[in-house]
Amino acid sequence: MRHDRVLATAALTAIAALALPLGDTGSWQDHPPELALWSAMIAIALFSFFRPAAMAMMAGLCLVGALAGAVALYLLLQDGARGDAAIGLWIGLIGLAALVWRALERGAALGAETRSTPVNLAVPAAFGIWLLYLWQMLTIGFGVPSVLLPPPTQIATSLAASAHVLGEDFVQTFVKSMIPGYVIGCGAGFLVGVLIDRVPFLQRGLLPVGNLVSALPIVGIAPIMVMWFGFDWQSKAAVVVVMTFFPMLVNTIAGLGALSRMEGDLMRTYAASYGQTLRLARLPAALPFIFNALKLNSTLALIGAIVAEFFGTPIVGLGFRISTSVGRMDIALVWATITVAALTGSAAYGAIALLERSLTFWHPSFRRV
Repeated sequence: MRHDRVLATAALTAIAALALPLGDTGSWQDHPPELALWSAMIAIALFSFFRPAAMAMMAGLCLVGALAGAVALYLLLQDGARGDAAIGLWIGLIGLAALVWRALERGAALGAETRSTPVNLAVPAAFGIWLLYLWQMLTIGFGVPSVLLPPPTQIATSLAASAHVLGEDFVQTFVKSMIPGYVIGCGAGFLVGVLIDRVPFLQRGLLPVGNLVSALPIVGIAPIMVMWFGFDWQSKAAVVVVMTFFPMLVNTIAGLGALSRMEGDLMRTYAASYGQTLRLARLPAALPFIFNALKLNSTLALIGAIVAEFFGTPIVGLGFRISTSVGRMDIALVWATITVAALTGSAAYGAIALLERSLTFWHPSFRRV
């Protein structure tokens, strides 16, 4: 079976790695702790191959084996097994990747079968940790210069050392610039969408203008906004307004038109006014579209605020930190700033998605068969 081939690949590749050199650090036999951990991984892979267990037990065994192998390879890397001569390390990494694949595959299947929220959250988290581990192994193992790509540990160190500075940058970019622009842009897009729905002839005039504004390059409008509104947060919020207005406008119009003919006829049968129809039927039907725009704009707004800071800001902000750190060749701090921005954007998106789930639980996309 396909799953058995994955386990067989993991076991055979891990066994083959034992016979291969580790460069200047000698061989596996010269590192007893690493050899013991690696042997435990091989034993688990072979046991799982010859004695298939229940899905939960299989996922747990593969995860434990992968953890043992990952620690073994990392310790070898710390002992100096790196570079082109450490062929045993790299072949072992291939075997470890196969076992990780099997563990994540079984974990995903277990989450789908049991509908367990912890399992469904643990699988993508484990996959993310695996990617970071792979990043660390490749950058350190091949001696990649930190100016090109620093390892995750160096980025984490820079993030911890600059936590206070990055906290101030976060407040400037997210709290002072992004949130006001996001609220104004999304609110304006929603209100204009309702106005266009109420006065249809405006659709011919306002939609092309909105489309034109959305097509303006951010690197072109950001300097103009700085000239108009100054170097503080107001100019960054203005850029965010421009970027978030049109997605909300288009989705609002599409959502208000999503009401079925049968539901519209029912409201007319009840002699409902336009306001009553809008409030009781059309806005609830438009909520999935509106939330799509809110989620899309949560990332667009952050990007707009950061890019706008490249063109003038009061020596604080995530965009300012990236720009100045690149000039000083402090690439680790650049990646630390990017990490803060990525986590912020993901958290904002997740918060809106949770709110959407609570308000549109009736939508087919949230139903469980």
